[in-house]
Amino acid sequence: MSTRSKRRTMALFIVGLLATLIMFFPVYWMFITSIKPMNEIYHNPPLLIPKNPTLKAYVDHFVKDRAVYTYFKNSCIIALGSLAFVLFLAAPASYALSRMRIRGKTFVMLTLLVVQMFPSIVLVTPLYIIFGRIGLNNNYLGLVLANATISLPFVILVLRPYFLGLPRGLEDAASIDGCSKWGTFWRVMLPLTKPGLITVGAFSFLFAWGELLFAMTLTSKESMRPITAGIYRFIGQFQVEWNSLMAVAFLASLPIIVVFIALQKHIVSGITAGAVKQ
Repeated sequence: MSTRSKRRTMALFIVGLLATLIMFFPVYWMFITSIKPMNEIYHNPPLLIPKNPTLKAYVDHFVKDRAVYTYFKNSCIIALGSLAFVLFLAAPASYALSRMRIRGKTFVMLTLLVVQMFPSIVLVTPLYIIFGRIGLNNNYLGLVLANATISLPFVILVLRPYFLGLPRGLEDAASIDGCSKWGTFWRVMLPLTKPGLITVGAFSFLFAWGELLFAMTLTSKESMRPITAGIYRFIGQFQVEWNSLMAVAFLASLPIIVVFIALQKHIVSGITAGAVKQ
């Protein structure tokens, strides 16, 4: 390797390292704030390293108080339920839009593109009214459906290029072997889109786990609230329990970090494959 190439590699490494540090600084700040006593939280200038670290916030809310476990349970149910519902609908829909001759396909694709541009706040009031009439407020199913309405158009649009990139000869061979359209999709085509399914599944889970607007609007019972809404209990009228809030927020962010670290190879390959298989 030439000297110029080494310098370029070193420069790219330094830039990447700085970008990583910048992105992880909020996580580090959450953690150190969670282990600071209240007098150090308001210290001026802010302390990058706590002088008297304590785990009191974690003990208070993960040992003595069990309400946080309810919030985590609710978030898991809502996020996994939304993930399953979205993949169940998006996989066959994206396959149909990529392989079948459907009248008005262009209009459907344009509609999906426009719908995903709508902010969540536009849907909150209509969903609250509709769900209230059919008994889905303060209900897991209501929150799953609400989150799915936001993720579904995005997932369909991302999955479609994967099916477009698969050879048509696979379907012809499956048809000759006696597979129906559904059998071809389920046994042949769907397994080949595994990287794409993992990619959109991770993003769908991420959205549902971190969603706040629907959680605050469609739930009024404390026992039904996910972790994003449960964090608000630490924000009082006159004071904010910053160490408690950051302790819960830090642990709430860990599942997302673990998911992306565990699936990073699949996500990167999935995004790359989706970009070139058009």
